[in-house]
Amino acid sequence: MGSNETKKIKAAITAVGGFVPDDFISNKDLEEMVDTNDEWITARTGIKKRRILKTINKATSYLASNAALDLFKKKETDPSSIDLVLLATITPDFQCASTAPTVASDIRATNAYAYDISAACSGFLFAMSTATSYIESGRYKKILVIGADMMSSIVDYNDRSTSILFGDGAGAVLVEPSKNNYGWEDEYLRSDGIGAEWLKVKSGGSMFPTNKETVKNKWHFITQDGKTVFKSAVSEMANATQQIMMRNNLNSDEIKYLLPHQANKRIIDATAEKINLDKNKVLMNIEDYGNTTAATIPLLMNDYENKFKVGDKLILAAFGAGLTWGAAYLTWAYNKTN
Repeated sequence: MGSNETKKIKAAITAVGGFVPDDFISNKDLEEMVDTNDEWITARTGIKKRRILKTINKATSYLASNAALDLFKKKETDPSSIDLVLLATITPDFQCASTAPTVASDIRATNAYAYDISAACSGFLFAMSTATSYIESGRYKKILVIGADMMSSIVDYNDRSTSILFGDGAGAVLVEPSKNNYGWEDEYLRSDGIGAEWLKVKSGGSMFPTNKETVKNKWHFITQDGKTVFKSAVSEMANATQQIMMRNNLNSDEIKYLLPHQANKRIIDATAEKINLDKNKVLMNIEDYGNTTAATIPLLMNDYENKFKVGDKLILAAFGAGLTWGAAYLTWAYNKTN
């Protein structure tokens, strides 16, 4: 072996893809459904419309597979070369079995194994932590990470506090060993089960199995304590971002872009303000998609891919049910060629 140290493998995102349905519910549509109006929704959330999957017999796997196929179109990839498919979602096609194997089969990733990761709006970050660890260990070479949620399946469109927020969509990234030493640099991930009550779907699990009462009580829809979630999201997303910046000696001038979870424009603005980041460096697409849960960050990457250049320092930040939250620091590893 000699005296040369083994070179550490760095994991990098090498391609991105995304998919959102064509159908949508606008703020004007919601005015007909609940006691609200366009001005109030826009001022409170920054959302104008949310995409909705209306295709019969299609679910989260359809969204996820289409995001993956979009990625394959942009970066020629043999699906059979994928080692692992990780799907971050809280709206699986079924309570059992996992949705990731369906996606792997749909996209012909015939040599991959696949499983779901459930961490709500932080799901993509948590899945990236898993994927990058596998790559860094040398065990696998190509991992597909997908964040996908069909939130319309768990939203009560008579509930003003949630119906205005959520949409359907999926984003995918390919994670491989870096060829230029840019890639996943650091992460700060946290959870706290004490806050589980504040944002949840009460029934459908083993605590409150489905029965007539749970359906009648609307326990299969997502509910939230809006004010408490808002305060926690601002505090924890900002704190996680600050931790990542301090640990890596980053100042706000060095950060090219912040890619925050798209929950609410006011949460995003407050987070950026707390870390003194220029608002032009804060990426958003919430106006057109709403909160797509695990899909928000990879959809941002897909929408803004043209802006990223090799070596750009990016911060990702998320907060979600669980409670789960965190931030990650990565250096962008490629320039889009077309």
